[in-house]
Amino acid sequence: MLRLKADKIKLAIVIPPNFKSELAHNNSARIQLLADATDPNTATTLEVYASAVIRDYQNTINNNFKLPYSISTEIRMLYNPQLKGAYLFVPGVMGMILLLISAMMTSISIVREKELNTMEIILASPLKPMVLILSKAVPYMVISLINVSTILLISVTLLDLPINGSIWLVFGVCFLFITTALSLGLMISNITDSQQTAMFISLMGLMLPTLILSGFMFPIENMPVPMQVLSNIVPTKWFFIIIKDVMIKGLGFNSVWREILILAGMTAFFLIISWKKFKMRLA
Repeated sequence: MLRLKADKIKLAIVIPPNFKSELAHNNSARIQLLADATDPNTATTLEVYASAVIRDYQNTINNNFKLPYSISTEIRMLYNPQLKGAYLFVPGVMGMILLLISAMMTSISIVREKELNTMEIILASPLKPMVLILSKAVPYMVISLINVSTILLISVTLLDLPINGSIWLVFGVCFLFITTALSLGLMISNITDSQQTAMFISLMGLMLPTLILSGFMFPIENMPVPMQVLSNIVPTKWFFIIIKDVMIKGLGFNSVWREILILAGMTAFFLIISWKKFKMRLA
């Protein structure tokens, strides 16, 4: 159970200690399958494979004769017993919306000042240049937090998606992820000179990796090894893992601190690159 809750494994086969004696004396025994149903498709697939392996074993011990040996399986879908798609859909959509709104809109808003040749006027104001540029991200931070509240409210009231973990931890992680996306948008804005270029990088360079490499649409475990390695640089992957573990499994900070640290490191990296590029432009 602990390894399932910690997302170390997706399926556990529980064989009781008296399995052999029950099969020998009573001609029947039971095996329990515990599946992590936060991803309903993966859980169902693994359950089918495990049941097929158990049936093959039953046929083997029966030696292809109709002997009265039978192995029954008890299947438990943990964390999502009704196999609702919302348990997988909501965290993925939340990550995609927050990333696109924060990163795309921030990058476009700053590049627009460059195209209109008003950046010099902004930088000539009494405030520090970085304060002015960071202030561009504040409205999108507010909008993103409102989006988070709306998504969570709809999820709980209309989709019956529980928030089993700390709601404050959920909002804290969302705030960190929004900051990561905003810093990514700032970095894009500092390496581009037109809104079209910024839009292309934000749309193609962020949306496709978010859909493909975050684990939202396709299980990362089923991807080739190079794709699995490449998925580690996608911020949405780590946000997706945290939200599923906190909201659905009810885990706390001690279980997701590594993913939180990775997001914080990405945020610092994007901000440093943005700052250095900005200083080079001033020179």
